[in-house]
Amino acid sequence: MKEISFIKQNAETWQAFEKYLEKKASYDSDYVAELFVRLTDDLSYARTFYPRSNIVKYLNSLTLKAHLLIYKNKRERSNRFKEFWLIDYPLLMHEMRHNILTSAIIFSLAILIGALSAAYDDTFVRLIMGDSYVNMTIDNINKGDPMAVYKQSVESTMFLGITINNIKVAFIAFLFGLFTAFGPGYILFNNGIMLGAFQYFFYQHGLLYESVLSIWIHGTLEIFAIVVAGSAGIAMGNGWVFTGTYTRLVSFQKAARNGVKTILGLIPVFITAGFLEGYVTRHTESPSFIRIGIILLSLAFIIWYFFLYGRRLHQKIITNHS
Repeated sequence: MKEISFIKQNAETWQAFEKYLEKKASYDSDYVAELFVRLTDDLSYARTFYPRSNIVKYLNSLTLKAHLLIYKNKRERSNRFKEFWLIDYPLLMHEMRHNILTSAIIFSLAILIGALSAAYDDTFVRLIMGDSYVNMTIDNINKGDPMAVYKQSVESTMFLGITINNIKVAFIAFLFGLFTAFGPGYILFNNGIMLGAFQYFFYQHGLLYESVLSIWIHGTLEIFAIVVAGSAGIAMGNGWVFTGTYTRLVSFQKAARNGVKTILGLIPVFITAGFLEGYVTRHTESPSFIRIGIILLSLAFIIWYFFLYGRRLHQKIITNHS
């Protein structure tokens, strides 16, 4: 059967299931079970005969949503919070993985450009960071405490201010997706340029190792969260352009909902990063193995929760219903 014929023959069933999932239409349980069985059959057929088609991604998405909706026991309100973090959010991150990769590439290229620009233009760091900040940092370096900027505010005040600012940056990166993927790309690029120039500045003064140990205590979580926030904006921007099997409006609404969930899920990460920056980063006298340990633990959490765990859940669901 040709793919177009397959789609025309089954589109009504898929739309009925999508209506149930998206609009919570009222169906009896037997009818929903019948729809689900037909959907999984169609998914298996599409995988066999149209493995590279977008219809496979579409059916796979519906199947995953159906699994979460139909086969989970009715949850108490307290359990919904728990299952969001244990199931819903990791699966969303797995679905967002390609956008996260795109966001990370943009950010990494910007870091490289920022560092190279600082290397070839002595005025670039001052242009990006501002004269007052650069002069203050040089003064701190001369005093033997290059990371003194992290010690100037009271811990609680610094924690709250940084956390609120980072969440604001994340929302801006996401909302710029209204201007297509170029919007969040611009925010990511600007922040990457700043980070690259900032790190090269310390390298010029022979303080790269010390700056990495201090900055990345909180920066590992903070920077990754900004990259993920940018990916949510990219996804929303792409929702306008790459609609797949959806109408343009439905595609955008779906991407926007996922984006809001993504940002909300990052709030605990930003809180943790803010806590580390406000209370831990300032202790530059701490042994290197402790600071390296915090960085590695943060990196391990990112790799496991945002990538490996979601992929494992996804594979488990597919195996159970293929």
